[in-house]
Amino acid sequence: MHPDAEKLLTEYPNITVVEALITDCNGAARGKWLPIAKLSSLLTEGIKLPKSAIAQDAWGRDVPSIALDNGDIDGWCQAIPGSLKPVLGSHGVDQAQVVLTMFKDNGSPLLSDPRQVLAYVTQALEAKGLYPRVAIELEFNLFDRQTAGQSIRDALPKAHQTGGNLYGLTALDEHQVLLEALRHYFDMQNLPYEGVLKEAAPAQYEINVAYSDDALTYCDQIVRMQRGIRAVATRFGAQASFMPKPMEHQAGNGMHMHCSLLDDSGRNLFDNGDASGTPLLREAVAGCLQMMSDTHLIFAPSYNAYRRFQPGNHAPTQPNWGFDNRTTALRIPASDSQATRIEHRVAGADSNPYLAIAALLAGIHMGIEHKLSAPTPISGNAWLEDDEPPPLPSHMGTAISQFSTSQAVRDYLSEPFQMAFTAVKTQELVEFETRVTDFELETYLASP
Repeated sequence: MHPDAEKLLTEYPNITVVEALITDCNGAARGKWLPIAKLSSLLTEGIKLPKSAIAQDAWGRDVPSIALDNGDIDGWCQAIPGSLKPVLGSHGVDQAQVVLTMFKDNGSPLLSDPRQVLAYVTQALEAKGLYPRVAIELEFNLFDRQTAGQSIRDALPKAHQTGGNLYGLTALDEHQVLLEALRHYFDMQNLPYEGVLKEAAPAQYEINVAYSDDALTYCDQIVRMQRGIRAVATRFGAQASFMPKPMEHQAGNGMHMHCSLLDDSGRNLFDNGDASGTPLLREAVAGCLQMMSDTHLIFAPSYNAYRRFQPGNHAPTQPNWGFDNRTTALRIPASDSQATRIEHRVAGADSNPYLAIAALLAGIHMGIEHKLSAPTPISGNAWLEDDEPPPLPSHMGTAISQFSTSQAVRDYLSEPFQMAFTAVKTQELVEFETRVTDFELETYLASP
């Protein structure tokens, strides 16, 4: 028996199932449940899954140009070393979980796998002696589940509700048992949980996640946390949603990312001893700004995501930056100089964490490699600036067009990924744009 399997089963002898988990381009967990007898072979040999499994659309459908054109061939999924963890369910620990990543048959990385895309970017930075330290803030809603005969919209809080009790402790009291069960779930998997707070919109919460110097393992943990949030919420009769804009006239769900760069000795290369940061910080900011529109499809991957980008609604609308300014796309938080970092505030909560961090790091890499110059930081309300840069794409079709033709995306995130993600998102856009909505029927069906 594999030593990791033997150790786990000695501690948790009631485990009967192992979940083999891989994350697709949309951030959805895919894979298999296997009997525990298969655990050792899963850890040593891996399993085969169709390559198309990690490039499916939002409804879990194949994209013909990815699946059918090559006969829907298999890729080889290998277990990430150290990723075997117990899963705390409603009846204790009776399941294990392993994170996978996909390779081609010749052993080379499959760059439609989001984890391999992130590995591609981090390896390029590490070759230059640059090591990212990253963190993510997880925003989500805890809605009541639909009752019989109730529509999805009727199950949501009223759109006109005034305020969401930001930082309200009574809102945490309301879900105390659920949130405590969630903490136990995180503890069981040794996930980097640092607390929870009530966010601005009704039924909206944020999980704080500790910093990490290992971006790949960190994103594995974020995916596990998202899966845990959904599972625990269901157990308590709630629905956890990472939809970026579920309610009109209310703040949407973002996924703010923080990043600094370390050298071989662990020194923060953005720290010059005061609040201004180093020239390297400004080069990194410049690269993120220059690549932001081209990678906006990663930060806003769904049709709904573009509802979130409205002036004054807690989401940036232009590629700009400032010091301790929450109205800008990039914020340099006020902190001890040793913690000088970039906070990237564009991504929605539905953004794939592997891809979002990869896009952030790709922008940083480009800025440093080309020694780009950052524009003047904004000190006031970024939404009121007269001299604005071109806005971020406001429609999914525009974002697809910019992403699919971007040389920067090809150079820093890889051409195979660019082609796969473009195909997935194009299929989704076509589906949405051929649908007739209830609002259209209400407006036009009986109009003169």
